[in-house]
Amino acid sequence: MNSYPATALPCAIEATPVRLPMAAGTIRAGFPSPADDFSVKRLDLNELLITHPAATFFWEVGGLSMLGAGIHDGDILVVNRALAAQHMDVVVAEVDGDFTVKFLYKRNGKIKLIAADPTFPEIAFKDGQTLSICGVVTSVVKRFRKN
Repeated sequence: MNSYPATALPCAIEATPVRLPMAAGTIRAGFPSPADDFSVKRLDLNELLITHPAATFFWEVGGLSMLGAGIHDGDILVVNRALAAQHMDVVVAEVDGDFTVKFLYKRNGKIKLIAADPTFPEIAFKDGQTLSICGVVTSVVKRFRKN
């Protein structure tokens, strides 16, 4: 299937690897410490973020309902259409023709979409409503500055 939601961007299906330097080990988010080793390996973000290139697309978030899950307005979602959505996965869903990102609740025959912010109402489905899961969110790309 080659169609994508109107505002989604397909990922590069045959992307040329762009290997960027990555320092070895982890960086402390607490008190600074002397670096033990500055050895550098190369990391390709396509390899890190995309497992099914032909079934993956990117989508920019607009809104605040998923802040509690660390998804902020302006973040870029990496969405995989090849994965079967499971209970409490973060999914991109189409509800009656409108797109949203939410947690998927699937238990005891009930399906609903739940925001990470409890002030947003859950979406419980009634007869006649349509739900289509467009894909499972596998990563979130943060941009602190837009140049």
